[in-house]
Amino acid sequence: MTEFITVATFNFAHEITILKTILDHEGIPYLFQNENLISIDPFASIAYGGIKLKVHPTDELRVKEILDDLLDENNLKIV
Repeated sequence: MTEFITVATFNFAHEITILKTILDHEGIPYLFQNENLISIDPFASIAYGGIKLKVHPTDELRVKEILDDLLDENNLKIV
C-alpha cells in the first residue's frame, strides 16, 4: 500500500458510497484512508485531512475519469 497515491479527498463518509460500488464493479483496488475514523467522528474530518481515496498509480487515470463522469453526467457532487 505504500505505492498507492491519493487521487481525491472527501469530507464525509456518505460521499464515498457510490464511488466504492463503482470501483468494486470496475475491479480497481482502492483504499479510503481515515474512512472509519471520520465515520465515527464526522466533525473531526478537517482535523484528519478528510477521507483520502488512494489507488495504484496505474489506475489513476481511470479513477479520475470515473470521478469526472460522476460530476458531469450524473450531477453527483460528491467530489
